[in-house]
Amino acid sequence: MTPSARDLGHLIEADRVHGSLYSDTAIFEQELRKIWYRTWVYVGHESEIPNTGDFVMKSIGPQPIIMTRSSAGAVTLLLNRCPHRGNQVCTVPKGNARTFSCPYHNWTFANDGHLTAFAFPAGYSGQDMSKLGLGRVPRVASHRGFVFGSFAADGPSLAEHLGGAAETIDRLCDASPEGEIEITAGFLQHRVRANWKFVIENETDGYHPAFVHSSIFSVADSGIGSLYGQKSTALTRDYGNGHTEVDLRPEFRRLGRPLAWFGTTPERMAGYVARMNAARGEKKATEIMIDGAPHVMIFPNLFIAEIQIFVIQARAVDDTVQHVTALQLKGAADINRRLRQQTMGSVGPAGLLLADDSEMYERTQRGVQMRDPEWLFIGRGRHRERLDEHGYQVAHATDELPQRGIWRHYRALMEAA
Repeated sequence: MTPSARDLGHLIEADRVHGSLYSDTAIFEQELRKIWYRTWVYVGHESEIPNTGDFVMKSIGPQPIIMTRSSAGAVTLLLNRCPHRGNQVCTVPKGNARTFSCPYHNWTFANDGHLTAFAFPAGYSGQDMSKLGLGRVPRVASHRGFVFGSFAADGPSLAEHLGGAAETIDRLCDASPEGEIEITAGFLQHRVRANWKFVIENETDGYHPAFVHSSIFSVADSGIGSLYGQKSTALTRDYGNGHTEVDLRPEFRRLGRPLAWFGTTPERMAGYVARMNAARGEKKATEIMIDGAPHVMIFPNLFIAEIQIFVIQARAVDDTVQHVTALQLKGAADINRRLRQQTMGSVGPAGLLLADDSEMYERTQRGVQMRDPEWLFIGRGRHRERLDEHGYQVAHATDELPQRGIWRHYRALMEAA
């Protein structure tokens, strides 16, 4: 039996959630209406469309979106559907165009979505055609170049949605000598037969790396595994609004070595270090290079994973695509080259890291369809939750604080009028 949106209290408890939340098609349809088509969703980055006329195909959940740079220089999010008979007006992943023309009846639209021409205009004599432009995402806003869209005409601002998690994006951008990141390395697409919530729960799950990724950690002789061990000083954090983090800075600060978070040394990245020192001053630059980039999940679909970003697309109740690309720090060619190499090694076609996770996603999706046990337990670490100096809930790196935070926010959104 599928519950109404106001019945989720029977399926979401403080330390457990019901398996049907991952497998019920009717619940997924409610999620589209209540979450994906109402809250702020990450769409793309301004650096992907640097020039007037640039466009790139994106998505909000299953909805295809064209992100454009209009002639006025504004970032616009358009729905890829002709208002005449519904045909798609854009069929290529990216490019530069002043207009989009529907191939069905040749209606033509400016890159800000306005209808500019239509074939055989005598047939529309006396009709007001001015409102028949491409659909637009009503609200568009950005933070440090990260572009978000909301299908809701009103509601909380992007700043209110991000809350304290905005600082993690700032932290990422500050790792660049020029204070900006760029998305220019191209995307890999990883499709899994699993529910999107399994993916976002996993992104800040510090309990699994020592086991799921033990093979790659041993082969690469990496110290990453110890960051998620029982003796780790790293933390999980709940920023509210579904945003969660695994904060590894306590471990990196304990080590006190610049660029240890990246598995390298200042000597090997001399150009980057010099530019950071010049831009930030040696003291501040050293602090940034010790702390490293964040490991944060911005609800519902942006995962910043230190060296790369994952954009999560919910396509169906058991169909999710992760769009993955290497982060590029503006003005840092030497470290950017290694960022691309490490991304290919971890999540590329021959990489092991995402392959490990993908196998877990699909196994859990199959598992929740079994009848017993019906519930999934997410109670690890409840006894050691506490508030940090900023008033956010934190716990040990291996605790399930992030998962509980995600489900609290999920329930609030789903039960909203």
